Amino acid sequence: MQLIRLRIENDAMEVAYYPVDDQAATAHFLIAYNPKQGIGENLENIKVRLAGLKFEAAILENGLDYSFSDTIVGVNYDRIDVGLALTNMLNIPVVSQTAVDRDGLIKAVKTKTAYLKWHLDYYGQYQGVRNNGQEAMLTVGNGYFGLRGAYLESHADDNNYPGTYVAGIFDQETTKIKDHDVVNEDLVNLPNGQFMTFGVDHQKPFTITPHNVQDVYRSLDLKTGILTVTMLIQLASGHILQVKSQKLANMHDWHRYAIRYQITPLNFSGTVQVYSELDGSVVNGNVSRYNVFDQQHLQTLGLESQTNEMYLSGQTKTSHIDYTFGANLTSPDVDTTKAVKLTTEPQKTKQVVSLPVQANQTYTFDKNVVITTSNVKGAKATPVTASAELKQASFDDTVKSSLTYWHQCWHDADIKVKGDITSQRLLRVNVFQSFVSAAAIESGQLDASVGARGLHGEAYRGHVFWDEMFILPFYTLHRPALAKQLLLYRYRRLPAARQNAKEAGYAGAMYPWQSAQTGDEQAQFVHLNPITDTWDPDNSRLQRHVSLDIAYNVWAYYHATHDTDFLAQYGMELLLSIAAFWISKAEYNPDTDRYDISGVMGPDEFHENYPNSKKPGLKNNAYTNLMVAWLFNTIAHLRSKISNADYQKAASAAEFNSDLTNQMNTISHKLTLEINRSGIIAQFEGYFDLPTLDFRAYRQKYGDIARMDRILKAEGKTPDAYQVAKQADALMAFYNFDVPTVQKLIEKLGYQLPKEYLTHNIQYYLERTTHGSTLSRIVYAVLNQLDDNYDQAWTLFSEALFSDYYDIQGGTTAEGIHLGVMCATLLLATRNFGGVSVLGDHLQIAPKLPDQWTMIKFKHTFRQTHYTFVIDHTKVTVTADKAQPLSIAGKDYQLKADKPLTVVYHH
Repeated sequence: MQLIRLRIENDAMEVAYYPVDDQAATAHFLIAYNPKQGIGENLENIKVRLAGLKFEAAILENGLDYSFSDTIVGVNYDRIDVGLALTNMLNIPVVSQTAVDRDGLIKAVKTKTAYLKWHLDYYGQYQGVRNNGQEAMLTVGNGYFGLRGAYLESHADDNNYPGTYVAGIFDQETTKIKDHDVVNEDLVNLPNGQFMTFGVDHQKPFTITPHNVQDVYRSLDLKTGILTVTMLIQLASGHILQVKSQKLANMHDWHRYAIRYQITPLNFSGTVQVYSELDGSVVNGNVSRYNVFDQQHLQTLGLESQTNEMYLSGQTKTSHIDYTFGANLTSPDVDTTKAVKLTTEPQKTKQVVSLPVQANQTYTFDKNVVITTSNVKGAKATPVTASAELKQASFDDTVKSSLTYWHQCWHDADIKVKGDITSQRLLRVNVFQSFVSAAAIESGQLDASVGARGLHGEAYRGHVFWDEMFILPFYTLHRPALAKQLLLYRYRRLPAARQNAKEAGYAGAMYPWQSAQTGDEQAQFVHLNPITDTWDPDNSRLQRHVSLDIAYNVWAYYHATHDTDFLAQYGMELLLSIAAFWISKAEYNPDTDRYDISGVMGPDEFHENYPNSKKPGLKNNAYTNLMVAWLFNTIAHLRSKISNADYQKAASAAEFNSDLTNQMNTISHKLTLEINRSGIIAQFEGYFDLPTLDFRAYRQKYGDIARMDRILKAEGKTPDAYQVAKQADALMAFYNFDVPTVQKLIEKLGYQLPKEYLTHNIQYYLERTTHGSTLSRIVYAVLNQLDDNYDQAWTLFSEALFSDYYDIQGGTTAEGIHLGVMCATLLLATRNFGGVSVLGDHLQIAPKLPDQWTMIKFKHTFRQTHYTFVIDHTKVTVTADKAQPLSIAGKDYQLKADKPLTVVYHH
């Protein structure tokens, strides 16, 4: 095994390189420690010195002896988990000399590698948005609720935000700001039932400060769903304790979560008090720029308590959704039914237990919390229903349900990668958080969908966007019943979409850019620019392509499942209603004998209208027009998949008559695109007339130019006047489909494309894109791979995979994960790197595995057949539970049921 050995002292870092582990070192570095730099920057110097050397693991010789990690070192009155830091930096396991002495090198490395692939860990105390970002990443939940991974002992303040969100619970408030009545509909931050803390000898209860927390380690076990936080605490009084908490959501009885709170006095005997709260005084305060709005959405209506149980009931202020939180406290060390003292304050109920303690003994308290809400089908949210649920709850039962669920989940949806610890861990984080965001919706008892930020924070107010387009394909291949429920959320909002269209003067259904409780438009008409502190018009609702993205998901679900009942009962009506809107929006142009679509925005949100134009929106956005043409062709294709009676029923509900069918067929091959002679597809009509921007100059001046729109507005300019894009727009269709499908669409519209047109387009738009959205990296990773630019594809994929873990947008993860990016990285790994395409009538496999991975293994469910794929750089092995045709590297094969087929291919 090729190794490095490390010793990190206050003034120097000693590194030795061993090309063979049991022979002498061939390189030895003594790197001076620079106290003016952070530990991370000093470790970067190790990376530089080791450049060009190959190594598989590192041994840390002077790790401190901690129960939660053996790779922590102390340097200049500071501590760092060198293991975590170097694994992130070098993508290798780091083991301690102690572990090597105990288990031997091979076993120690194997154990650590296995651990790293299944745990998301953070060491040390962080402040502000950095800590808030970690809270979002450490969220536990079950799709009914999400609990941010905040310290149990914290209330909302500058550094901590213990948010609790239930899917589908929104509330509207109106605030007057600078003469504007601003309506905001928020995913509600519900009462905090997580809170627990302790006190010693009846002194003040412990609160988290940088002074009293000596060490803290947070570890989310992706395999079990359990978040463990271990703190070493030294109080001002000199008392030293270890406090360990475990928190997890019940994945079966999804109204419940459980906490185990363990206190170990290390240097004293005396008394300890344990405090538990239900706090209804919380507000929506996770996103500071929203704090100018009324963020008070809760009214507490009742507080009750009996023996060791307490209840808090209330209602959201304007949506009038009832909620009751119940909690109990039990302990093997004290009879809580007798020892609990109960107190109430306005909007809060509290429990206190006092008990005598001995040094070095551990005292355990279990807190079970139940959340009942009236937005669940047939549910009542009262203390009676909460009490019945609470009596069934226990920490052990919740652990059991979590283990059962996640075991099955990893069996079905895991993506195993060899050769890259970091990719493996972060892919699993993304799988985990995708189910935390949505699992319970699969039950059909919740009228909800997945917000762009999951159940992890309050950015975008918890609204449902086009991000579904990046999210649903993953669920469709692993949890089709869940994907179906998310589509039914949209179906139930068809009446609202029809009303939206009618009010705007159109036929059919016009879905809102931002959807929440009822399906009316929740995008703002103006927004406050944080750089200029002025109100700018917000035309983002003109991204009418959201309807097309919904249509895409309807098609993708049907295509992958052949769920004809869904298509007949819901899907066709949805597609026809959306098509009717686009027919009414398309205008015939006698000069060109084509149809134009005006007054829209594409996915690139930098362009809202033409410079010097009073009219909002753009004309002939390429992505929109291509997707309209695709939709019209797709309806014609899907019509034959259901009975004529079912089609007529759907057409009648959508008010879609034979005249509209004829119009649709005409428009489908006469929509306008602007394409220049190099084959560059204009993002919208007139795009080529706009001046270009000097990106290099702006980077030199501002560094990060991702939000170029805000920078230009602060300079008194407008992004509307330049060829600049936030994210992929003109080329987005190539992400949705394969190249032949898009090419056929363009040719059916009557346009010819020169050779190399795709390369020209990708280069052209990459030079003009700032990646102001993390989704941009995903789309361009796919585009680059299509163009055989594998290095660029890998770089963009890696940035997208790391984006929330490293919070590359500088504080946005604090306000919730980016669920679209998380799910899109999973699809990219299997569809583009694994090469498994489900776009055809049978599976097509053309692997393009990155050099950084030696193997990928995953499963798909496609048309009621369960497939398992194992793919490396030379061969593909496919197993299915039914006989199916498929193609591998361009050749056709016939799979036999339960018989693995292995095919050698050339990479």
